[in-house]
Amino acid sequence: MPIQVGGHVRRDRRSEFSVRRTAFGFVLVAVLVCGAGLTLRTALESAERHPVAAGFAVVAVVSGAVALLHHRRNRRAAARAASAALDAAREVVDTALEDPPAAGPEPVRHPEPVDWEGMDPYDFEEAVAALCRRDGCTDAEVVGGAGDLGADVVGTTPDGRRLVVQCKRYTSENKVGSQDLQRFGGTCYAVHEAGTAVVVTTGTFTEPALEYAEQCGIVCVDLEGLLAWSEYGAPLPWHAGEAVQPAGN
Repeated sequence: MPIQVGGHVRRDRRSEFSVRRTAFGFVLVAVLVCGAGLTLRTALESAERHPVAAGFAVVAVVSGAVALLHHRRNRRAAARAASAALDAAREVVDTALEDPPAAGPEPVRHPEPVDWEGMDPYDFEEAVAALCRRDGCTDAEVVGGAGDLGADVVGTTPDGRRLVVQCKRYTSENKVGSQDLQRFGGTCYAVHEAGTAVVVTTGTFTEPALEYAEQCGIVCVDLEGLLAWSEYGAPLPWHAGEAVQPAGN
């Protein structure tokens, strides 16, 4: 009889101890799983900003989980949990370190249409100067006014030539005549030392004016040419006049 009682007590002790240990194991696993889940979520959110740190954080949690779970009897479950967590960690790091997708070609920029004919003469000069700056004459500025001797815009072309532009804000019915070109031709080279001389108008040119301009090496830009220039549809005026030399030089 005493032996049976003693054996019964020993069985109760084993059973009570096993329940506590099992409960502790479940709690520990739950804490580890929750911690790993929170760490993975944080790593995913911050992977773009700190990819390496996120990967190390996940690996650290996994290492801790493996170390603790190895103390438990269920080594097979520990190995499965560690393997799954390590795979997740690798995926986080690989995703964070992936090269960003190659950027596509920049969209073609189409300039907004300009109402050249609706401008007053001063705004027209400013708009022409801005057009020159857009296309590489970074120092182009308006100098027109009393005593300008035909130069409304001056600047330097990208290849170093002095650019002198006369702006003629005319209506479509008006034409720039040969006398206008002769006055400009008499000052653009001798006075302003132009390397490239250009006359820009919102109207058109007479035939005699175009003939004189060709002889003197002056580039003429009418409204149609101005629209093409502003919309990237024509060669730049200083390129158009490269092969032309002023008469007498």
